[in-house]
Amino acid sequence: MVPADMFAHLGSTIGGLMFVWAIFQQYFPYELRRHIEKYSQRLVGYVYPYIQITFNEFTGERLMRSEAYSAIENYLSSKSSTQAKRLKADIKNNQSLVLSMDDHEEVSDEFKGVKVWWASGKNISKQQTFSYTPLNDEKRYYKLNFHKGQRELIIGPYLTHVLKEGKAIRVRNRQRKLYTNNGSHWSHVVFEHPATFKTLAMEPEKKQDIIDDLMAFSKAEEFYASIGRAWKRGYLLYGPPGTGKSTMIAAMANLLGYDLYDLELTAVKDNTELRRLLIETSSKSIIVIEDIDCSLDLTGQRRKRKEKVEEDEEKDPREKLAKEERETKPSQVTLSGLLNFIDGLWSACRGERLIVFTTNYVEKLDAALIRKGRMDKHIELSYCNFESFKVLARNYLKLEAHHLFPKVRGLLEQTNMTPADVAEHLMPKSLAGVAENCLHNLIQALEQEIENGKLKAEEEGKEKKSAAEEKDQDTEASSDRK
Repeated sequence: MVPADMFAHLGSTIGGLMFVWAIFQQYFPYELRRHIEKYSQRLVGYVYPYIQITFNEFTGERLMRSEAYSAIENYLSSKSSTQAKRLKADIKNNQSLVLSMDDHEEVSDEFKGVKVWWASGKNISKQQTFSYTPLNDEKRYYKLNFHKGQRELIIGPYLTHVLKEGKAIRVRNRQRKLYTNNGSHWSHVVFEHPATFKTLAMEPEKKQDIIDDLMAFSKAEEFYASIGRAWKRGYLLYGPPGTGKSTMIAAMANLLGYDLYDLELTAVKDNTELRRLLIETSSKSIIVIEDIDCSLDLTGQRRKRKEKVEEDEEKDPREKLAKEERETKPSQVTLSGLLNFIDGLWSACRGERLIVFTTNYVEKLDAALIRKGRMDKHIELSYCNFESFKVLARNYLKLEAHHLFPKVRGLLEQTNMTPADVAEHLMPKSLAGVAENCLHNLIQALEQEIENGKLKAEEEGKEKKSAAEEKDQDTEASSDRK
């Protein structure tokens, strides 16, 4: 049969089938048609060995975007870029290009030796508006096809794996944010701090211990559930100013891919507002209270306002009222309210969160606030030692070794200088800055610091000697009067 005759025969066959279907739809009763369609689908089910599951993009009465659809879209993104012939491209978070398979494309996947097929589709329906202009309503979906003999494996473990991995991919690719509280509400900016543990000035052993602890926490959901504890962990960072506490927090967030919530306690009105802020935080986040010793009086006694002496001749009483309104009202957050925030019932409202306190004076904090179970890990960030200096020299000067390093080491052992001060002296003052000049600047600063320390010690010695002599004179005078 020549091709022309073959196409003519095929066309007539299709036309005949369409005619029969039209007659069937028009003249056969609805009940009869429904039974025929029902049993025909059953017959196809016996012959066709595959099962199909459809995941629509929008579900529910309000047509909310399905979380399952979003997770599947993220999960299939990597497979789409390697298998699909037609792709859609989009830029997410103004950062990276994301590829996904175009409509009516298909990719395959394998799970525990079982092969499945994912297909994307789109239904277009016309909607009439008040201006009588029809609009296209696009409803996308994914369809999963698999052999009916693998029903339990696919509907159970496989789909759980797809949804979990899809959500994890979304978290890894999301644009992370830095939140701060304005009264009872959070506002945010994009978090773009570049700090990492690799650039953090700290001893390698101590650094690795913190990294291991953080990674173990991020993978411990089942462990925390098995022991009956909320999936959270407290960190207390303490040490002198300039020792890198804030940089450590940024490195923690970058390592884990968490959002940051910088909680300003003095802006929180009371315990109820604090609880509301806690509920609005998300999972996979770090809640930070910096300088906890300065934030509030957390001894259980509220700080009293200082009494001010008003002049009797103050002319305008409205000025006095304005002054009183300008005075900052003290926060009514109590120690018990903060403790409930850390490890009370409400602290379990979200999972996978770190709570971090920083302080320059750990001895000022209430013991109940920093005990184990609340602040689980205490990390001291101290003055710069030689190991920390080597990290800074690598960061700022690209040096692994230098003939001046031994001299720097000896000077660091004789004085206390913070990593922030050391870094400032290592900072090249121009693009053509020579590494050796920066090291000489640091050496001079260390020598000057040692000299200042000696002078200060001499002055303190003289003051003590003078105070002792005055005390002796007072004692002699008292004896003479007797």
